[in-house]
Amino acid sequence: MSSFRDLLEGKIDFHGQKKADDIVRIALVSGTILSFVLGFALQSLRVSMGAFALSTVALALVVLPPWPVYNQHPVKWQPAQPTTSKSK
Repeated sequence: MSSFRDLLEGKIDFHGQKKADDIVRIALVSGTILSFVLGFALQSLRVSMGAFALSTVALALVVLPPWPVYNQHPVKWQPAQPTTSKSK
């Protein structure tokens, strides 16, 4: 149960964010071009929109969950320093 909770927590690092951004950019451009060409070749707007919708759903399944591949370089935070309170 703990590993499932860790998956849903959504922690990804900065390198993972860059990787996800690159995947999204490439997949959206490729999916758009592919769906346009497919719809143009078949002369069907329905086919074009369907192909684009399928590519968008597939992209969402790849990028939206916080897969462990997106957290290979976790951020190491400095330890918290104790604060001293001074009364005046």
